[in-house]
Amino acid sequence: MTGNLKSARDRAFESSERPSKIGKSECSGDEGGAEEESQQPRESGVVSRPMNQNPRAQRYLVAIEYIGTRFSGSQKQPNCRTVVGVLEEAFHKFIGQPVSVFCSSRTDAGVHALSNVCHVDVERISKRKPGEVLAPHEPLVVRRAVNHFLQKSEGDISVIDVQCVPADFHARYRACERTYFYRLFSGPEPLSTFEKERAWHVTDELKLVSMQEACKVLVGEHDFSSFRASGCQANSPIRTLDELNVSEVVSSPYFPSMVERRVESTNEVTDLGFGMRKKHRCLVVTARARSFLYHQVRLLVGVLKSVGMGDLTSSDELIFTLVLETDLILKNIFS
Repeated sequence: MTGNLKSARDRAFESSERPSKIGKSECSGDEGGAEEESQQPRESGVVSRPMNQNPRAQRYLVAIEYIGTRFSGSQKQPNCRTVVGVLEEAFHKFIGQPVSVFCSSRTDAGVHALSNVCHVDVERISKRKPGEVLAPHEPLVVRRAVNHFLQKSEGDISVIDVQCVPADFHARYRACERTYFYRLFSGPEPLSTFEKERAWHVTDELKLVSMQEACKVLVGEHDFSSFRASGCQANSPIRTLDELNVSEVVSSPYFPSMVERRVESTNEVTDLGFGMRKKHRCLVVTARARSFLYHQVRLLVGVLKSVGMGDLTSSDELIFTLVLETDLILKNIFS
C-alpha cells in the first residue's frame, strides 16, 4: 500500500538528561506500512540504553524525509535499495568510513516520510594525518555534506535537520510518539498523475461523519488484536491510541485552484472548461501513539474506509469483535 505519509513524525523527543517515560501501553516508520513495535529493552524495570561503543565518536540525531516509492522499506536489506542503506552510503562517502544508522521507526516499501528520525555515530579522522581524531563536525556541516551525496543518488531522500546528542541517546527508544497520515481521495474520476503513489483512491463517496464517529470508538487504550498482522512480534496487543481522526482538506495543496486564483467558476462539471480536472474530496486520516502494532495503522484505515462506504457501522461492539484475517484484509479492503 502506497500513498501514505509517515510523519513519521517521530517528534517530541525527551531530554536525554531524564529516564525515558513509558507510555500507558506500547507497540515508524509507519506506518502507513510497517508500524513500529518499539518495545524498550528492560531488565528488572530498568531501561537499558545502548551506549556508543566508540568514545571518540560524536552521536548525531538526524531527521530525514523521503519519497518511499523506489525504496524497499527503511531497514537495510541485502540486494535492495533501502532508506538506511542509502543514508549509510552517503555518510560513508562523507567521512570515508562505514557507519551504522538506527531509525526511530521502520517503514515498508512505498511508504513516505515527512520526518523520520535516526541516530548515527561519526568519528572525524584527519585525511592528511591518518589516525588523528579531529573535533566533531558541526551539525550544519553534516547536513550539507550528506545531502550533497544524497542528491547525487535518486534525489528522493534528504536530511532536514541534524543535532548533536549524548552517547546514550537512542532514536528508537527515546521516541515519545509517532504520527502517521493516510490520504484518501474520494470520487469516480481517475487519480491525478501528480497524486500517484501518494494517495489511496476510493471511487465511492465516503461519509466523513461516520468515519469520525468510528474514530471516537477506537481512540484510547484497547486490545488491538484484530488490528495487527500475523507477523507482529509485539508481546502484547494492548496499545494506547492517543489520536485518530479524519479531516477533509484541499485536494491539491501544491497548485492554486481556479477559486484561489479569483477566477469565476461554478461546481458544475460543464463549467470547468476544457482540460480542467474535477477535484476529488481529500480525506486525511491521522493516527498518533507512542507505538503501534505491525500493520495496525493500515488496518485501522481499512476499517475506517469501510465505515465511510457504509459497509460497517461505527458501533463499539462491531469494530472490536471483528475477526480480521490479515491476508483477506490486505486483498479486499485495499482493493
